[in-house]
Amino acid sequence: MIIYPTLEILNGKCVSLTRGRIDEPTLWHVDPVETARSFAAAGAEWMHLTDINGLMGDATNATLCEEIIRSVGIPVQFGGGLRSRDQITGWIDKGAGRIVIGTMAARDPDLLRSLAKLHPDQIVLAVDIFEGHVMTDGWRSRSSFTPETYVAAFDDAPLAGVIVTDIDADIADQDASLGVISGLAAQTRHPVIARGTVRGIDDVARLKYVKNIAGTLIGRALLSRDVDLGEALAIAGVSSEPVAEFL
Repeated sequence: MIIYPTLEILNGKCVSLTRGRIDEPTLWHVDPVETARSFAAAGAEWMHLTDINGLMGDATNATLCEEIIRSVGIPVQFGGGLRSRDQITGWIDKGAGRIVIGTMAARDPDLLRSLAKLHPDQIVLAVDIFEGHVMTDGWRSRSSFTPETYVAAFDDAPLAGVIVTDIDADIADQDASLGVISGLAAQTRHPVIARGTVRGIDDVARLKYVKNIAGTLIGRALLSRDVDLGEALAIAGVSSEPVAEFL
């Protein structure tokens, strides 16, 4: 399982959002570039970067995000309001290892399929779920799509993965959140990356044994030091225990 240490950037600062509420960010007093480099130094194979301003159509963080992508030393999975072919190909040209697409996929699914074919294994679909429906526009708009039919519509696209977030799960109710994510993971051929399920190191161990969950994003728990990245990487990298077969 791949651990994606995660940074969310708002107005040039590292933040964490609760249920996407941009007006109530938790601000972390760390340097974004140095923090990203520390992820690589700890042994991470990938990192995830979200431009929160980009979700609002604001390019304030573009230079900083490009610096992180170019200097961190590991591939970066990048997202934040990317809704056109030119934006997506532009960030790939700037060195992004993968591009995360959310709202654009709901509005123009054929464009997503086209981009996935043009950039195989570099396009990631974001599926944000609230009350049984896929949310768009940075979690602000409720679509008519159910998660199951939405993900199934892209089964034929060569996606690098699907990031699944259960917005509706109570912040302390990890079992409910994992249930939604694991249920969806069982219904798609794409590797699923869980988001919002890791509060402590035990959650990493638990995720590792859920079928078809290929990775997890960890942001707040790393910045608050509730999870040690080195320990999380070690647990995620341990081979699964053999399971006995019974006749």
